[in-house]
Amino acid sequence: MFTALVVLILIVCLLLALVVLAQNPKGGGISSQFGAGGAANLMGVKRTGDLLEKLTWGFAIGLIVLSLGSHMVGGSAGPARSINQQRAQQVKLPASPAPAPAPATTPAPAPTPAQ
Repeated sequence: MFTALVVLILIVCLLLALVVLAQNPKGGGISSQFGAGGAANLMGVKRTGDLLEKLTWGFAIGLIVLSLGSHMVGGSAGPARSINQQRAQQVKLPASPAPAPAPATTPAPAPTPAQ
């Protein structure tokens, strides 16, 4: 189930990126280089901007819902999913050696003021 949600999240991300790139740029952008002029005739709709804006909002909301759903299905209290996390939990650190006692030193005599 978790894997299916991750696949759906990836598909929604890809579709969201495509819809954003197809939108008509308001101040410039790269969508005009990918043929955004032809997007105005998409499915014979005159107001394609409204359709693309609704698709953008729909995909963004869907992405948020799927992300929250994957958290609920996966759970944060469950076992670690990353193999690095599992190995880090299994590895025992070597015991550090006991610190060596400091050598006994006699204090240096105080310097006498020069006259």
